[in-house]
Amino acid sequence: MNNEIAVIFDMDGVICHTNPYHSLAFREFFAARDLAPTDEEFAEHMFGKSNSYILSHFFKRPVAGAELLEMEQEKEGLFRKIYEPYVEPITGIVEFMSDLKQNGVKLGVATSAPYANLELILSKIDIREKLGSIMASEDVKKHKPDPEVYLKSAENLSVTPDQCLVFEDSFSGITAALNAGMRVVGVLSSHTKEELPPCNLYIDDYTDLSYNKIIELFNS
Repeated sequence: MNNEIAVIFDMDGVICHTNPYHSLAFREFFAARDLAPTDEEFAEHMFGKSNSYILSHFFKRPVAGAELLEMEQEKEGLFRKIYEPYVEPITGIVEFMSDLKQNGVKLGVATSAPYANLELILSKIDIREKLGSIMASEDVKKHKPDPEVYLKSAENLSVTPDQCLVFEDSFSGITAALNAGMRVVGVLSSHTKEELPPCNLYIDDYTDLSYNKIIELFNS
């Protein structure tokens, strides 16, 4: 491996604790249609999944094309309205990103969420200038667990998959990173260690992380 490395972050549950607010938005969205998914169903079929999967699963039929776009806009609009007053980074991530950037690490964000959600978070958390690659759902044809978003992120950052470390919190996201041939840190914001695929490291937040710890992961 050459000295150049990249760290790529998912957004929901990795940069911010957004998942409780996505749940609230989906509850409101589904309640208007006389549906009431349980917490267990949300945990299994929402976190880390694309809207096309979520809507098709809960409506028990394919939701695609113009209908998907319309429903997605409604639900994500609800999410942004509910979440905007509460946008806050997960403890330690901004300092951790700064440490990585100062040590020459390339940084990226790769989310299954639409750009509008990412823009909301980047408007409130001062990390945009640190990012060499920003990718959202509009940038890919196949969603996680397909590795497309991570492989494209690596291309954007001019690195190979074995030079990348991904921070993810969901089963499908971790699987996407592993499918891309990358190292993975599991962020335990939405799931327990037992509910996720095997990762190189698991964290609750970024308090104890540093550039040196990341180098150890690449060398181990």
